[in-house]
Amino acid sequence: MDERVNRIMTVGITGASGGMYGVRLTQELLRQEYKVHLVLTEAAWQVFREELLLDTSNREAVLDQLFSELPGELHIHELHDYAAPIASGSYRSDGMVIIPCSMGTLSGIAHGASGNLLERCADVMLKEKRKLVVVPRETPLHEIHLENMLRLTKMGATILPAMPGYYHLPKTIDDLINFLVGKALDSLGVEHELFTRWGE
Repeated sequence: MDERVNRIMTVGITGASGGMYGVRLTQELLRQEYKVHLVLTEAAWQVFREELLLDTSNREAVLDQLFSELPGELHIHELHDYAAPIASGSYRSDGMVIIPCSMGTLSGIAHGASGNLLERCADVMLKEKRKLVVVPRETPLHEIHLENMLRLTKMGATILPAMPGYYHLPKTIDDLINFLVGKALDSLGVEHELFTRWGE
């Protein structure tokens, strides 16, 4: 039996460096005609401006530029919209990925703070025993970071650090992005062809 409930996924993008990871993953899910619930923090928009060189003065235009040509169904939620369906455990979904995940968001999830919709959705994934993939992007890591990651792992989350591999002989930055995004999709149980697997 296919483990996917109804091809619905939640994606969170925080202000950690590496916003392109979240963009590429969202694009791939939409390309595969998933329904995607997207939650972005305020800091994520700053990363879009600084790293992706996007004019974020018109956020709707940015989202249109990034995602409008893809066949899936995209739902954007405000960071404090607790009336969103993804805030409830009764809403069925296949899982959630936070990519990239800041240490602040990681801490909020690890301690059950639910200080915004993104943290609340992650809390729902944990309490409902659904897939939660967290892609932290920070270096170096201190003891609290590591303890929070261990805490989430013990609760059933997958910690997938933003550590690209090189055995597939990447030639471009896109190759590195696709590798990490592909590993996140693997953890969610989503088929893809973003990189060449070892032995293929």
